[in-house]
Parts: sequence; C-alpha cells; structure tokens
Amino acid sequence: MSTNATTRLTMAQAVVQFLKNQYSERDGVERKFFAGCFGIFGHGNVSGMGQALQQYPDFRYYQTRNEQAMVHTAAAYAKHSNRLRALACTSSIGPGATNMVTGAATATVNRLPVLLLPGDIFARRNVAPVLQQIEWEHSQDISANDCFKPVSRYWDRINRPDQLITSLIEAMRVLTSPADTGAVTLALPQDVQTEAWEYPSALFAKRVWRIPRNRPDADALQRAAQAIRQAKKPMIIAGGGVLYSEATETLTNFVAQTGIPVGETMAGKGSLRYDNPLCLGAVGATGTSAANIMAKEADLIIGIGTRYSDFTTASKTQFRNADVHFININVAEFDSHKHSAIPLTGDAKVTLQELLALLHDYTNNQANQAEARQLHDEWEAEVDRIYSIKNADSGLPYQGALIGAVNDQGDPSAVMVCAAGSLPGDMHKLWRARHPKQYHLEYGYSCMGYEIAGGLGVKMADPEREVYVMVGDGSYLMMNTDLITSVQEGYKLTVVLMDNSGYRSIGALSRSLGQSGFGTRYVFPENGELPTDASGYDVETLPVDLAMNARSLGCHVIECSSVDEVVQALQDAKSIDRTTVIHVRNDRYLGVPGYESWWDVPVAEVSELDSVNAAREEWAENRAMERYFLESL
Repeated sequence: MSTNATTRLTMAQAVVQFLKNQYSERDGVERKFFAGCFGIFGHGNVSGMGQALQQYPDFRYYQTRNEQAMVHTAAAYAKHSNRLRALACTSSIGPGATNMVTGAATATVNRLPVLLLPGDIFARRNVAPVLQQIEWEHSQDISANDCFKPVSRYWDRINRPDQLITSLIEAMRVLTSPADTGAVTLALPQDVQTEAWEYPSALFAKRVWRIPRNRPDADALQRAAQAIRQAKKPMIIAGGGVLYSEATETLTNFVAQTGIPVGETMAGKGSLRYDNPLCLGAVGATGTSAANIMAKEADLIIGIGTRYSDFTTASKTQFRNADVHFININVAEFDSHKHSAIPLTGDAKVTLQELLALLHDYTNNQANQAEARQLHDEWEAEVDRIYSIKNADSGLPYQGALIGAVNDQGDPSAVMVCAAGSLPGDMHKLWRARHPKQYHLEYGYSCMGYEIAGGLGVKMADPEREVYVMVGDGSYLMMNTDLITSVQEGYKLTVVLMDNSGYRSIGALSRSLGQSGFGTRYVFPENGELPTDASGYDVETLPVDLAMNARSLGCHVIECSSVDEVVQALQDAKSIDRTTVIHVRNDRYLGVPGYESWWDVPVAEVSELDSVNAAREEWAENRAMERYFLESL
C-alpha cells in the first residue's frame, strides 16, 4: 500500500472501518477486539453511525432496547473475555446519550473496556439550539456529553473529520491497557459524522494491540519474598486481577507450594475452587467466617489484583492485627501502593511466578495452615446448613436455599450473573465456584438493572455455556427489556427471578439503621403513608404480575412457589431452547447472617426514634475500629 494512499469516507464510515480491523494479542493468541456495535438510531447518529453500520454489515450491528442496558451488555462481554475483546455502543444525541452515563460509570469502576459513540450537537453551530441540546450561556462547546468526562478513562469530541485519526489511536491505547482501561467516550457531532474526508488508507489496515505482561521491580520482589518468610500469619486476598490475567492455575500452584490461605473479593471469587482446603471464600463485609477470622489475625496481607473496596476491607476494620502489613500485586501503580504496601506493579500471573521462584524453599507454618483448613471445613458445614433451610417463618422460600438450588442443580460449567440487591452479599458467602468464570458479579458499582443485560453479554462472549441470571424484582423492574434482545438473537438465558415485593437489600439495611425499612416496599399506602417492614406481611401488596410480564417479552416462564419446584424448573429449563424465566416469591426478612465483619453506613446523630439512637450507639462502637495503614515494610 502506498504511504500516500487515501480513502474517501464519512467520519462515521471511517469509525466503522477502523474498528473492524482492530485486534488484541496476549501470549501469542490473537483475536478480533471488537465483536460489533450496539445502537439505537435517532437524530444525532441515524445518518452517521447508523448509515455506516448499514453500509458495512461485516461489522455486526446488534439491536437493543435501552442505551444503559447495551453498555452493561458490552461491559459483561468484556469482563467475561478477560478484557481482551469489547463491543461498541452508539446512541443519538441528548437523552439517548445520557442514558449511557450510568453504564459508562459501571464499566470504568470495574476497569472494563467499552467504547461509547454518542451523537452530539452540531459542530458548525449555526442551527443551534437543536432538539435536545442543553445550552450553557458561558460556552458554546458544552453539551450533555460532557457528563461522560468524569466516568470515562478517555474522552474526546471530534469537531473535524481529520481529528478522528489521532483520537481513534488514543482510544484503542486506553481500551487495551491493563492498567488504564474503562469506558472510552468519543462524542460525535451529528453534522461531522456525515462529512467526508480523504483518510489515510493505512488507518484501516489490520492493527494488533499486544497486551503486555509487565514485570514488577526486582528489588520489590526480593523485599516481598523476605516479608513473606518473616510473616507468622500471612493471607492472600485474591481480586479480579487474578481472573483477568488468567492466573488461577498459577495461584493454585502458589497456594499448594506455600500453604498460604486465600480469601476472595467479589471480583476475585473463583480464583480458587471452593473445595480447595486453603480457600476461605469471601472476605470482608460480605465475607465468610473462615476468611474474616483469618483476616483479623493476619500479620501480612498479599493483595492480588484488588483495589481494596470498603466491602473487602470492611470499611478498614477487617485487618485488626496491630502489626499487619501489605504486599500488593497489581497492574495499576495506583492500586499497588495502597495501604503503604510493598508495591509489585505488574501482571498477576508473571508476578506470582517470579515470586514463587524466590520462595521455592518456603512453606507457611503448619499451625496457620491447620487453622485455615479447619475454618474452611466449618464454613462448608455452615453453607450446607443454610442450603437446607427451605422456608422462612413466613412460609415463603428462603433466599439462601434458592441460591443453593441454583448452585447445586444448575449446570456446573455454567456462568451465574448478578449485580445488586441482597443477592450479591448472600452469594458472595454461599456460592461454591467450580471454575474461574462461574461467578460473574458486577459489584464495583452494584448497578441495579445490570443483571439481564449482563447475562446477555456473557452469553454473547461464550455461547456454549449455560448462563443463569439471578435477579430480584427491584432490579428486574428497572431494566428487563433486553430479554427481548436475548430472544431475538437466540441467546438463551435462564433467569431466576426472586420476587419479594420491594427492595429487600436496602430494606434490611434500613432496619439495621433503626429505620424499619422505610420506602423499600411495593405496597399500597395506608392513611397517606407507605407501610414499613414493621408491618410484616400483613399489608396489601401491588397487583403486579412479573411472570406475565416476562411472557409478554417473549420468554418461556415457569412459576414456582417452593424451593423444590425451583429445582425441578432448573432441570426443565435445560431442555428449553429460548430464554426461560423462573419466577418465585421469596421471603424478604430472613437473611444470611454477617460473619465477623461490618460495613460503615453512618447513622443519624440525633433522632426522635429510639431505634435510630440505638443504631447510632452501635455504629459509633464499630466506627472506632476503623484505621489507617501507614507503616510500610
């Protein structure tokens, strides 16, 4: 190809031609980076990106029903693909664009690559204000798309067709960066999308983005190995970085050789099989008794691919040993330095391999290993106990047993998807992960409505696996319309819909703060006020039929009233060839207990309610345990 060769395209056509020729490569395996583009076309992108996607059908277009949902689908696709593949999303100007902002935040918090291409105002300005344009009297270069700036890892507005060339390259740099990835937003003015320009043909040649496995500093590795040798009670906290770097086998070998027990974050669950005797399960505010007892006692925490959210650290109260120190393995320098740690800034897989070589003759002390194994066994007995409780005092199925039904009766090679409400906390404790991708939780942003859209993204990334979506009625009502997309595209999901007539999670949170579940129930008002949880089940719930709703969206629906019926429904669903919704009413009060942990939600300092004052006293006692970690090794 001549270095001076050009191709005349509209700006939008150039975007599509560029995206379809981007590839990622890691460990010698190469794959197309973009699997296509979701979009809804209105003014702002219909004759730009819409026309381009219609013109080039070899870059797959997917129809969607909700702009936020399509971003969640793209994020789930990237997560299940270990951030090596992605999807693009395009919207019209105005509300279509800002609908994507929540999805952008969800992707960025979870460090997941998603490309957003919202339509924008006219760059030439002469017809402004156009429909849905937000005007600001101090500048003509502000639009609704500026809302994407704080929730994007890279943001640009393409005011001229030739600006696209350098912007696309920067966008790909960020999307394929293990440390800097997240939502990337290219705001595309609607007039510029349709303008033609002579683009360098080289821009559309195949381009391979090689994902590095960066190594940590050699001196830091030596100091980390020495710290591990000196520790009396070391513990590993496995985060999402273990899964993204495909380091699960390496971690298993590391644990087998060193004998150091492991707790798992929400994103890191599945880093070890649940039945590994040194796997202590979930750690932190939603953690197991096993992991949290060990975390309290640990004098050295080895964090692998975790950003130490407040759920993991129990709001900085989980690690209580006065002499606790940290070693952090993370691709992001920002995270590897947290808690005054020895920073091992690098890829989890190769860093563990190099650290293990320095520990070839090291084994954790037998007393620490024996305690971990005993705690592991005791926790597994606790899970069995909870799985066996089929009904709460209300007579309705218990959520813990419903989780057990899906875990035990579902396809063991399947993926379970969830995001928000009370389910994630219960499942973090109770789910027995049998392979690294079985537990797919969006809990960085805990975004209600992610579940069904996320399940679709997982199924698109891995069509041969069964995908179970666990969702409560609150999240279901917020965003369920991409059930239609799953039916339309032939991506079968099995959705377990737990209906307790309200927001079960924040109802429990409200009760713990002395506020009786205020504003968390789907019930008719009584004397002008909505009943709280103090009314129990003696209230008139709303005449909402979620099973009928799912049928109307094209799904096969199985209605259940017991745990046993859900077990049978899971078996029946395996032979059904389209998306199936298993609807079951469940108890809103009986929850899985907390274990040796706490989460900081401030309580009103003064109140006329005695229950709030009592909760404030309890909060103050726990708040006093929060600490800084300032002493470095």
